[in-house]
Amino acid sequence: MIRVPEVLLINEKGDQLGPTPTRQALELAEDRGLDLVEVAPSAKPPVCRIMDYGKFRYEVTRRERDARKENKSKSSNELREVRFKTRIGDHDREAKTRVVLRLLGEGAKVKVSVMFRGREITHPEIGMQVLRKVAEDLKEDAKVEKVPSFEGRFLSMIFSPAKKNTNKTSEPASAQA
Repeated sequence: MIRVPEVLLINEKGDQLGPTPTRQALELAEDRGLDLVEVAPSAKPPVCRIMDYGKFRYEVTRRERDARKENKSKSSNELREVRFKTRIGDHDREAKTRVVLRLLGEGAKVKVSVMFRGREITHPEIGMQVLRKVAEDLKEDAKVEKVPSFEGRFLSMIFSPAKKNTNKTSEPASAQA
């Protein structure tokens, strides 16, 4: 498949063998039981490498799969949701607020929603009270990214993790030193 008369050859160990006629490079690869792979076709002369092409393709696809997996796990733009009801008790609200804190600590944005059922929708001020109490509990650990707004029968607001002050953590270290 390589149609140029001369290539810059690199052996399987990564050493440069210099400009080599293509026919001679192919014979050298066949003698070693490996493939001649064009690595940089735009270079003058094109760069070719002696390698096991099957093993090379396997490693490339494996690296791509690992990179995709790593990107999924590191997605800090993930939006998580915690739902409240209008008649939630104080203790239950505090417990769900701790869940919101944990999610924010993991780096996720959190959508806090108050669900209205039946005729509760006629009293949106009750939902606003619940959201206000949650926002008050989270004021040190989160910043409000989206103010409360209605989305169907849900009153929602979005919190994102607050930036922690690095000065607080570095002061005790300097005082001990």
